[in-house]
Amino acid sequence: MALLLHLKTVSELRGRGDRIAKVTFRGQSFYSRVLENCEDVADFTETFRWQVASSIDSNEMLEIQIFNYSKVFSNKLIGTFRMVLQKVVEEGHVEVTDMLIDDNNAIIQTSLCVEVRYQATDGTVGSWDDGDFLGDESLHEEEKDSQETDGLLPGSRPSSRPPGEKSFRSKGRQKTKGGRDGEHKAGRSVFSAMKLGKNRPHKEEPQRQDEPAVLEMENLDRLAIRLGDGLDPDSMSLASVTALTTNVSNKRSKPDIKMEPSAGRPMDYQVSVTVIEARQLVGLNMDPVVCVEVGDDKKFTSMKESTNCPYYNEYFVFDFHVSPDVMFDKIIKISVIHSKNLLRSGTLVGSFKMDVGTVYSQPEHQFHHKWAILSDPDDISAGLKGYVKCDVAVMGKGDNIKTPHKANETDEDDIEGNLLLPEGVPPERQWARFYVKIYRAEGLPRMNTSLMANMKKAFIGENKDLVDPYVQVFFAGQKGKTSVQKSSYEPLWNEQVVFTDLFPPLCKRMKVQIRDSDKVNDVAIGTHFIDLRKISNDGDKGFLPTLGPAWVNMYGSTRNYTLLDEHQDLNEGLGEGVSFRARLMLGLAVEILDTSNPELTSSTEVQVEQATPVSESCVGKMEEFFLFGALLEASMIDRKNGDKPITFEVTIGNYGNEVDGLSRPQRPRPRPRKEPGDEEEVDLIQKSSDDETDEGGDLPSVSSSPPMRPQITDRNYFHLPYLERKPCIYIKSWWPDQRRRLYNANIVDHIADKLEEGLNDVQEMIKTEKSYPERRLRGVLEELSCGCYRFLSLADKDQGHWSRTRLDRERLKSCMRELESMGQQAKTLRAQVKWHTVRDKLRLCQNFLHKLRFLADEPQHSVPDVFIWMMSNNKRIAYARVPSKDLLFSTVEEELGKDCAKVKTLFLKLPGKRGFGSAGWTVQAKLELYLWLGLSKQRKDFLCGLPCGFEEVRAAQGPGLHAFPPISLLYTKKQAFQLRAHMYQARSLFAADSSGLSDPFARVFFINQSQCTEVLNETLCPTWDQMLVFDNLELYGEAHELRDDPPIIVIEIYDQDTMGKADFIGRTFAKPLVKMADEAYCPPRFPPQLEYYQIYRGNATAGDLLAAFELLQIGPAGKADLPPINGPVDVDRGPIMPVPMGIRPVLSKYRIEVLFWGLRDLKRVNLAQVDRPRVDIECAGKGVQSSLIHNYKKNPNFNTLVKWFEVDLPENELLHPPLNIRVVDCRAFGRYTLVGSHAVSSLRRFIYRPPDRSAPSWNTSGEVVVNMEPEVPVKKLETVVKLDATSDAVIKVDVADEEKERKKKKKKGSSEEPEEEEPDESMLDWWSKYFASIDTMKEQLRQQEASGTDLEEKEEMDNTEGLKGPMKGKEKARAAKEERKKRTQSPGPGQGSEAPEKKKPKIDELKVYPKELESEFDSFEDWLHTFNLLRGKTGDDEDGATEEERIVGRFKGSLCVYKVPLPEDVSREAGYDPTYGMFQGIPSNDPINVLVRVYVVRATDLHPADINGKADPYIAIRLGKTDIRDKENYISKQLNPVFGKSFDIEASFPMESLLTVAVYDWDLVGTDDLIGETKIDLENRFYSKHRATCGIAQTYSTHGYNIWRDPMKPSQILTRLCKEGKVDGPHFGPPGRVKVSNRVFTGPSEIEDENGQRKPTEEHVALLALRYWEDIPRVGCRLVPEHVETRPLLNPDKPGIEQGRLELWVDMFPMDMPAPGTPLDISPRKPKKYELRVIVWNTDEVVLEDDDFFTGEKSSDIFVRGWLKGQQEDKQDTDVHYHSLTGEGNFNWRYLFPFDYLAAEEKIVISKKESMFSWDETEYKIPARLTLQIWDADHFSADDFLGAIELDLNRFPRGAKTAKQCSMEMATGELDVPLVSIFKQKRVKGWWPLLARNENDEFELTGKVEAELHLLTAEEAEKNPVGLARNEPDPLEKPNRPDTAFVWFLNPLKSIKYLICTRYKWLIIKIVLALLGLLMLALFLYSLPGYMVKKLLGA
Repeated sequence: MALLLHLKTVSELRGRGDRIAKVTFRGQSFYSRVLENCEDVADFTETFRWQVASSIDSNEMLEIQIFNYSKVFSNKLIGTFRMVLQKVVEEGHVEVTDMLIDDNNAIIQTSLCVEVRYQATDGTVGSWDDGDFLGDESLHEEEKDSQETDGLLPGSRPSSRPPGEKSFRSKGRQKTKGGRDGEHKAGRSVFSAMKLGKNRPHKEEPQRQDEPAVLEMENLDRLAIRLGDGLDPDSMSLASVTALTTNVSNKRSKPDIKMEPSAGRPMDYQVSVTVIEARQLVGLNMDPVVCVEVGDDKKFTSMKESTNCPYYNEYFVFDFHVSPDVMFDKIIKISVIHSKNLLRSGTLVGSFKMDVGTVYSQPEHQFHHKWAILSDPDDISAGLKGYVKCDVAVMGKGDNIKTPHKANETDEDDIEGNLLLPEGVPPERQWARFYVKIYRAEGLPRMNTSLMANMKKAFIGENKDLVDPYVQVFFAGQKGKTSVQKSSYEPLWNEQVVFTDLFPPLCKRMKVQIRDSDKVNDVAIGTHFIDLRKISNDGDKGFLPTLGPAWVNMYGSTRNYTLLDEHQDLNEGLGEGVSFRARLMLGLAVEILDTSNPELTSSTEVQVEQATPVSESCVGKMEEFFLFGALLEASMIDRKNGDKPITFEVTIGNYGNEVDGLSRPQRPRPRPRKEPGDEEEVDLIQKSSDDETDEGGDLPSVSSSPPMRPQITDRNYFHLPYLERKPCIYIKSWWPDQRRRLYNANIVDHIADKLEEGLNDVQEMIKTEKSYPERRLRGVLEELSCGCYRFLSLADKDQGHWSRTRLDRERLKSCMRELESMGQQAKTLRAQVKWHTVRDKLRLCQNFLHKLRFLADEPQHSVPDVFIWMMSNNKRIAYARVPSKDLLFSTVEEELGKDCAKVKTLFLKLPGKRGFGSAGWTVQAKLELYLWLGLSKQRKDFLCGLPCGFEEVRAAQGPGLHAFPPISLLYTKKQAFQLRAHMYQARSLFAADSSGLSDPFARVFFINQSQCTEVLNETLCPTWDQMLVFDNLELYGEAHELRDDPPIIVIEIYDQDTMGKADFIGRTFAKPLVKMADEAYCPPRFPPQLEYYQIYRGNATAGDLLAAFELLQIGPAGKADLPPINGPVDVDRGPIMPVPMGIRPVLSKYRIEVLFWGLRDLKRVNLAQVDRPRVDIECAGKGVQSSLIHNYKKNPNFNTLVKWFEVDLPENELLHPPLNIRVVDCRAFGRYTLVGSHAVSSLRRFIYRPPDRSAPSWNTSGEVVVNMEPEVPVKKLETVVKLDATSDAVIKVDVADEEKERKKKKKKGSSEEPEEEEPDESMLDWWSKYFASIDTMKEQLRQQEASGTDLEEKEEMDNTEGLKGPMKGKEKARAAKEERKKRTQSPGPGQGSEAPEKKKPKIDELKVYPKELESEFDSFEDWLHTFNLLRGKTGDDEDGATEEERIVGRFKGSLCVYKVPLPEDVSREAGYDPTYGMFQGIPSNDPINVLVRVYVVRATDLHPADINGKADPYIAIRLGKTDIRDKENYISKQLNPVFGKSFDIEASFPMESLLTVAVYDWDLVGTDDLIGETKIDLENRFYSKHRATCGIAQTYSTHGYNIWRDPMKPSQILTRLCKEGKVDGPHFGPPGRVKVSNRVFTGPSEIEDENGQRKPTEEHVALLALRYWEDIPRVGCRLVPEHVETRPLLNPDKPGIEQGRLELWVDMFPMDMPAPGTPLDISPRKPKKYELRVIVWNTDEVVLEDDDFFTGEKSSDIFVRGWLKGQQEDKQDTDVHYHSLTGEGNFNWRYLFPFDYLAAEEKIVISKKESMFSWDETEYKIPARLTLQIWDADHFSADDFLGAIELDLNRFPRGAKTAKQCSMEMATGELDVPLVSIFKQKRVKGWWPLLARNENDEFELTGKVEAELHLLTAEEAEKNPVGLARNEPDPLEKPNRPDTAFVWFLNPLKSIKYLICTRYKWLIIKIVLALLGLLMLALFLYSLPGYMVKKLLGA
């Protein structure tokens, strides 16, 4: 087969040049030779040939492009010619001469002449079908002025058509338009033939449709190839969880398991916003308030007076209970308002908004300490209006937000680097206009009752449409709406709604809603969301948001009008629409504004204006689509619907909807037929409609199956007896042909589906520990990259489709770019996949999957989705919705919809809210439905995918009936089968009874039969071990197809109730393994393997089913041929057959040892307390009982610790049955009550695996030295520190070593920093240590982010270690660690000493855990496990019964499972005690008294409890009967309180082991509210091997802030650990060295006491050994370091949502040991009292504000104002320097500011009452900033503000020596001035600039001030007092002010003197001289005449 193209000439070219042609077909291009210097005709005469593998389809295209050739630059396109190969395929040879078109699809003069030939394989050419020609009149339907969104912006007229001529065409124009005709702009010759319909093919052709559809050879080959792939281990598919992927064939598509709609269900959300401060607010002397708005809730901060940089630190919380969609569209708006008070609302300075979804999509769902840019929505030409620093977090249920640690925030405020913007959004956002163009809508439902309308019609005779639609658009918190079109089902608006917002916007979605205007209330008809991320691309080759003009479909409630629509929410866009509502044609364009343009309207109000109408053709040519469906089976019909006949209705849009679809009688005829272009065509149409059947022209659609009465399947379900006659439906509909969009989406979806399936396989392989998961992953990646490249070749092939919008082109480009890069990445990734990196790479692949799913979602709709409704009695009962793209037919396999021409299993569900909850889990009906959707011309393929073996039954009417689709299919072939369902067991089922258990049985459905297993009482893990046999199954179709494509089996699990009907637990699907009669029943396929199937209940999983299913064909010999059902029929169980051998798992003998420790927190049962509990353990029918606890209150522990039982378990660990733990209370008279139960679903973690003795960590020969670098002890105090300083260079547990090294290098680099003095030991306290540790933690986090890659490797190791599993991984990690040690030790002591730590003084640190200690140490379940006992039904979401509420107690114990007999070496070990079995060396569980010491450091981010948005928190602690409430020490109005308290409690384990630390809110009146609480299980900590009783400090010291807390010294602890672990050691000596097992630790050997005396000690090395205890072979584990843990506070009323965090730690000391010392003092640091003395000496160059009344000169009356804490609290003013004419002012004025200062946090502490009504003072912490302002004093009006500077006392620019050197840049930071801290310098003097903003918001210098700052502590100030202003003591002298500083009317002579002498001296001299000159001239002129006379007369 080949296609030949002979390119002859191109004529009428313009100009002279080199020409070249490019011809393209199926993505393969050839270039012609270059014709040099040719003028208007280019004679190419060249032939091109394409070898064609598959036959050419009639709508494929050939493209020829002609270029001007250039050697240097890229070729310039002259024009393009595209032709459809329909004619070529048909005739084999075509010659064409035609015009070219340019880029804009406009015709140009140039024409070309080509000849095309096609040789098909068999020598014939393709033939035409009648059916193919049906829709062809529409080919030349509309003129193509391709109106793109480019032309949509206002001002450009998109249409070249004269305005009067709409789209009606006259004959005359037809002639000139020949070349423009037809969708693909092919040559005239092709079209003229087609249009006139002259050469219609003969009538015999279409007979092909009647022959039974046999798979063509080619397809079979392809199938074989596809199935054959299975042999390659890389691409082999594994039966995944639901095992539905097994033998996936091409006739059925996968059903969807999850039933319930997840969208639309309300959830709990909490938005928390902390407003920290604002900076650079624009405006003079303002009183700012920040308003935080989320949705409609507003909250305000307090007002700060007269400042442009207010500090708030206020925390707001907003709680919501709405569905996710609504939540994420809410807008968070932060605005700053100036001078708001009770009477006035204040003026808006600027605001910032983003939607909640943007925050939620951030990592950790939050922005932390980011600066929001404020802009003024009313004045978009202005720049930014300031910044607000805030934290914004959004939490859903169960999210826990990791708050970065709140410590002293000294980080330099780099505003630009920390903007509140998501990644990738540029900091400079521009204003843009968003034009949402609303053109028209169609197919609206009626929205009023028809009663009035009928009356009107009767009286007036007019018939009105019953809907008054308008469109409302919501975006970024604003909404705009179009006009209302009165009573119109097809309204035309042509309006655009214009929004102005910053671009890119931080609001993701735009909501477009059609609403019905009504006098009472408007209701939504339908809603569409435009996701801006899908219609734009922010890459460097990206594009602005653009859309359409395109139709979007809206779905919602059913179309019948009722006054109260129960599904109204669906129309608002909540939940899945259940019916087509309307479609809307809209467009969207964005224009970036040039804000400097003066004509711009600067407001951001929403505007609505007229939009230029677009022609209908621009959304695509109308085509006739054909939808065919065949119902093969309808079963599982809910019994409520079983009594009336049932029909199924299929609709697409409003087509096919007979009941309530059409708003008016049938549409006259789809538009393409209405506006015919020329006469002949009209005739044609007329003819065809007179004589319907003539060409199968207009089929009446059949959209519903005939009514049929259901028959009973079993008690719950009915089925329809279709048997061999399957009803069909078919619908014709007309839609714009935008299939390309769907095709591209389908290709991407196919790639994504393949990828998802592959990834599930890989995960399953990892989970089930199958070998070689990395091979499978490589195969998956290979598949992915092939898929991506395939997309590139396919998607590129029809670039020239004329109705494509700009979005189509841009999306295609960006998809191609994305997929190309994804293909590349997949290739490179494939090379990197290794066994140990599989998990990481899997994560990366998940990202690919998300990306693909995102790309596949097409924002511009075309064909609406297909709905299938089950109707009973003309009422709609239940529905299913199938996206039309999944059904779309294409000749290219990749583009085919995944359900097209396949049998799909659909489960119908109830519409809307009725489908929530339990109603949603019951299947309303199960359909096996075959669907096909495509253009009517492609109709010949519509039966190709049906199971073979049927005859078509057609409607009998008229002669030409063969063209009709069948109305039903009659299956002639049927096969008999037997199904065997081997139901082995289920696990982790849903608890359906109040006892917390269920009585489960399974019901298996296949076709129209069902059977049940037996009911097993009171278990969540039933082992049925039962085979169900279904006989006499008749399946229709060919045998070979059934083998690959059996129908699916549905298994439902129920809970049997004595009363009422059984409760539904969950459901799963399976495909049986099929054996045909001629196959042998032998391996490898048979007998089938048991597999796990996931059970779903709604969207939640509800357990697993272990089963196998086989479908056996009954051959001619009947059942005798089937494999015998051998196997004992249980005598006890009656006629129940067990699962036969070969399928049931192979068992071997295991012993299960159980450690019974005790029971905790048992709740009452039926109001009676539990007194004598017992634990029953059961597994696989065997079990053991614990001893009885005789008095639960006195001692809840068991006295017999270890018991065991033997049981037969499967060899395959994955098949192990669950183990059930049940606690019963033994009452009098031998009665038992179930207290609670727990099912251990997997025993794997308890299986004993003997350690690998050959592993190096067991190898105890040879010494490993761990060096602590002993150095020659130097001067006093050094050693304690030195130890740490050098430990950096060696090895430190808490910081990854490389990181430290990196830190080293960094610090080495920055050695020019000024050295900070060593802290004085006496100055340091516990808080110094705490803050230093927090800094370290932050640094670590930063470095972790920086080195994500290292982190991944680290995780890899953690994973392998965390598994406690294969030692190999541990080895690796160990080796890596040793490696690391060597690496870090190599630099040797030199490096340590060479790089002394800069910046950071040496302080011993502790470990701050940002989470609970439990999560770090695996819940301390190293040998004692806690099992939660549950009772009561499992809650579904809406009942809100969470896991927490079902817990009725806890069982503590452990399990050990091993094969019998045990390896000898275990029992032979020294000290083996047989009574303890595998649990050797466990402590005794007798009661023990313990001193518990709880240190509570502080709480952060508490949930506000009072109306004022604050709380008054205090601590409450409960342990057993002890209840401490620290009520009197509550902290007023604080959400981040520092408690700094320790509490001692005596407790006796086990009775009192659950510690509750709660934070309450103190209230003056009423009871105190619980803010949140946290619970700690002390017992597990106490007994854990990690030794969580008292943390191990980093260094050992006997005094000072770092004193050793534990009563046992490190050496004693070490000795004890060695003894307990049976480890050789510790051997101390020589000094500074200890040996434990084969590890040697060396370190310092001396310690100094408080008097500075040195003593030898072993403690340092012992401590080192403890810190590296995890490296000790065999017994090593991490010991808990000295730490502070951060625990989330939870409130039972708001389950799952964190209410704040609490930092604390707990020490425990057994009472029989020596008593511990006094508790550490961690009370909060008291602020230190200081006094700041500021002397204002002089000012200079102050701007002159006032004009003199008389003289008009400029002057200012200057005074200086200053404050430290806030303007109201302590502002101080100097006196006024009046009438300064030069801007100079002299003051000599002293301010005194006493203040309390916390050095650690660098904050000033103020205590003051919030208002008159406050009960007590509130403590505020504010930054230490001194503000100096200059003002101009006015007598009568308000003083004018001139300028200000704010000095941060910790780092402010050093003042200039003279006024000259003082410049504005010092304050703006542009000049690099050294920064000083007043706390270090104590005294500073200099000149500082004062700044203000001018009209353009730029800073300008408005003056300079000379000041002196002097800081004293309160004591110093007291000793050396000074006076305020110029008062005693130590008065300042009066300023020497010049005499001009006076007022003129008090001293007139002086003023005159001043005016004459100084100001106007020169002026006066000039005037006098001028006067003299004038006088001389006057005299001269006066005397001239006389003088002249004298001269003349000679007198």
